[in-house]
Parts: sequence; C-alpha cells; structure tokens
Amino acid sequence: MAAPALKLKFAKPRSGRVIGDSLLGRTIRIYIPLLVLLVVTLFPFYWMAVTSFKSASELFDFSVSPLWVREPTLDWYRHLFTETNFPRWAFNTAVVATVSTLISLFCSILAGYSLARLRYRGADTIGWGIFVTYLVPPTLLFLPLTFVIRELHLFNNLWALILTYPTFLIPFCTWMLMGFFKGIPRELEEAALVDGATRMQAMLRIAIPLALPGILAAGLFAFTLSWNEFLYALIFMNDSLVKTIPVGVTQELIHGDEFFWGELMAAALLGSVPVAVLYSFFVDYFVAGMTAGAVKG
Repeated sequence: MAAPALKLKFAKPRSGRVIGDSLLGRTIRIYIPLLVLLVVTLFPFYWMAVTSFKSASELFDFSVSPLWVREPTLDWYRHLFTETNFPRWAFNTAVVATVSTLISLFCSILAGYSLARLRYRGADTIGWGIFVTYLVPPTLLFLPLTFVIRELHLFNNLWALILTYPTFLIPFCTWMLMGFFKGIPRELEEAALVDGATRMQAMLRIAIPLALPGILAAGLFAFTLSWNEFLYALIFMNDSLVKTIPVGVTQELIHGDEFFWGELMAAALLGSVPVAVLYSFFVDYFVAGMTAGAVKG
C-alpha cells in the first residue's frame, strides 16, 4: 500500500510588506544620513550666498529669519569688483595655484616613478624621508624660507609663493604617486623595454596613463592647498595688488572690529567656486586616487 502523499503548505510571501520594510530600511540606513550630510556640507555655502544678497538694513535686522532674503541686492558684489582689488586677488590666486601645482606635479611624477621603479641604493630611505618632510608643519618652515625670499629679493612678488608652495606640495604628491606607480605591473614596462622602448618612453606611454587617476588626485590636492594657503601669502605679500584671495579678503574687508559682512560673504562664495567646480568634474578620480594611493602606499 502506497504511502499517502504529503501536502506541504508554504506561506505566501507578502511582497508588499517586504518591499516596504526594505525601502524603510534603506531610508533609515542610507537616505537620511546622506541627507543630513548633504545639509551640513552645503549649509555654509547657502549661508554665504544668502548673506551676500542681503541689503545693509537686512543684514542687521534680527527680527526676521536669517535663512532667506526678502529684498535681494547685488550691491556687495558691485562694491567688491569696483572698490576693492578682488579681481586682481583672484587672478593672483589662480596664477600661483596653477603654476605651483604644475611644478609640483612635474617633480612628483619624476620622483615618484624613480622611487617606485628604479633600483638604486637608498631609494627606500629617500622615500621615507620625503614622507617625513611632508609631516613637518609649514609654520616651522616659514622663518627660514623668509630669509631665502629676502636674499632673492622676491617680497611682494608672486614668484615668492610659486617657489615656496612646492616645499609642502611635492612631498605628499610624491608619496601618493609612489603608491600608484608601485601598483602598476612591472611586466607592462618590461615588455615595452624588450620591444625597444626607452625607460622614458615606457614611463610616458605606459606608467603615466595608467596612473592618471592618482596624478589627477595629487593635482587637485596641490591646487586646493595652493588656492587656500594663507600663512606664506600673509608673510610674503604686503602690497594690495599682489595679495591672494585669503589674505586680501581678511586684510582689506576687516578693519579692526568692523566686518564688511556683505563683501566678505560675496568674496568667500566667489573664492570657493573654482575649487568646487574642479572637484565636481574630477571627484571620481579624486576619490579613486586617494583610496588607491592610501592602500598601495
């Protein structure tokens, strides 16, 4: 006699509830923290923008909420461009940041590739020495650099900043690029060398294109530090026409205990736009470069 067949009943999944729970979980774990982070990150820019469009009477009117503008005005921007040297400060900052970044990248690429690929005595020691040099605070270096700039007669000259900024840009960029060059398989360059390429050709045609994310990350890092640097620009630049944005804004728009808030916020907002635009275009390369460089280094 055959055994009766067993009929198993399985509960039907309640898909609606599962989807709802999953959406709720993602909202709590992902979307809400991202929203909070986005608000915290963008709020300073929103505050600068709102303040820069307020009229003089509205700036000091505490009877209304400071989070919006009732009567927007462009007077502060007009005053910033016509009655201060802000256009010249912006030009000086762009020139210094661009040239010092290019110099730092050129030296860092050669040094990083040499330390990562070429075998010679003392390479590891030199690599660690470069990294330790980066750890030295710039505040400890400005005094000897001041004597150097004085001997070269470069006070109130943009070359004073262009020559001093690489002192703290090259060590970190070199250390970062060493990690990228070490992560590139040696076999690719060895195959090129066997085919008749020189070491320079192998570097230019194989190593550098493969290390492009790291190079862009190092370039963004160097450009950002050069754009926002304050100490050296404050010491070496006294003439208003050769100042950079960080120094010009703090010295020309703050007189004792009097703060020109409209112009300050307008200058701060305009000064942060170029860096924000660069990061928006190269953010993927920057994140990949910082992550991979930290892991490989």
